[in-house]
Amino acid sequence: MSEGTTFQRKVWSEIDKIPCGKVITYRQIAENIGHSKAARAVANACGANPNPIKTPCHRVICSNGDIGGYSGSGGVKQKINLLREEGVNLF
Repeated sequence: MSEGTTFQRKVWSEIDKIPCGKVITYRQIAENIGHSKAARAVANACGANPNPIKTPCHRVICSNGDIGGYSGSGGVKQKINLLREEGVNLF
């Protein structure tokens, strides 16, 4: 993937590792890529994801359990639908 900054590409690569039906937090991704204090930057990288279905940023949520944002078509409503289709119980 040639788009994005080095940091964004690290985030997107980590997102690619999340299995279908699972979620991970922005904070966990930040820790996994060696930037433990960069949860907000991870969220911004998710928002800049050029391929939101292929790189499944819908599987990334807030540490407090909130759904977070979704830059893909349909916004947060679509994020919830995608997660439900994968069998994730949100509430």
